[in-house]
Amino acid sequence: MIIDAHCHVWPDEIARKVLAGRPVGLDPVHDGTLDGLRRTMDAAGIGLAMTLAVANVARTVRRTNEFAGKVDRSRFIPFGTVHPGLSTEENLSSLRDNGIVGVKLHPLFQDLSFADAKVREILTALAEHGFPVIAHVGCGGDHTQNERGASKHLPSLVERIPGLRFIAAHFGGYHDLDAAEEWSVGADVHLETSWPPSVGTLPGERLRTIIRRHGADRVVYGSDWPMTDPATEIAAIRNLGLTSEEEAGVLGDNLARLLGIDEKGFA
Repeated sequence: MIIDAHCHVWPDEIARKVLAGRPVGLDPVHDGTLDGLRRTMDAAGIGLAMTLAVANVARTVRRTNEFAGKVDRSRFIPFGTVHPGLSTEENLSSLRDNGIVGVKLHPLFQDLSFADAKVREILTALAEHGFPVIAHVGCGGDHTQNERGASKHLPSLVERIPGLRFIAAHFGGYHDLDAAEEWSVGADVHLETSWPPSVGTLPGERLRTIIRRHGADRVVYGSDWPMTDPATEIAAIRNLGLTSEEEAGVLGDNLARLLGIDEKGFA
């Protein structure tokens, strides 16, 4: 089963407003709604998708998690949000109350840095309570934003938090594959493959080397929907020249193992 680790979703009316502003300077390919994602998944042969909801400010954490928690769990795996402006217990309560499975962190849009003690405190609590985390790692914003999510912070961050299941988006270094290779590859994380506008723009031989150096069993496919087209991204993964076992792992088996999904799906 193909599982997409990286799909941003919003309520219908909010999706239109967010995407009209081209939030990361890219033209969206799809509409950012749950119905739109379901149609995209059906067309691309995707069985499950992690739906990511991010609150940029503390006051919207609870209603963002309320939205995330209502998704159809036969197709969607709800990843919600936390914010350093709330106490650790407030963050955990919002996740538990809404049945959230995991958390998305986004240093470009949230006022948080991988180097901050408060973020380490939150991640430690998430690890202790069994919440996996996916985070934007690398660039994509201005200097201050890029510094908050820089690859160089990643190894020391995860080393201090036993049991943390951490997925580093964009091969652990968006827009800076050199930094990803220096800091993220080989770290105690799962790497995720999205690279808008398409992972197909990167050299295939270099990606194949990165995947094998990190461990193909610790790499997961993600599209960064709606900013890319998942069918195109899946085709790019299949064109990397991986073995059939490696390819099956990246496209779904590795994430299923990380999240505890079996052949019956996700409950």
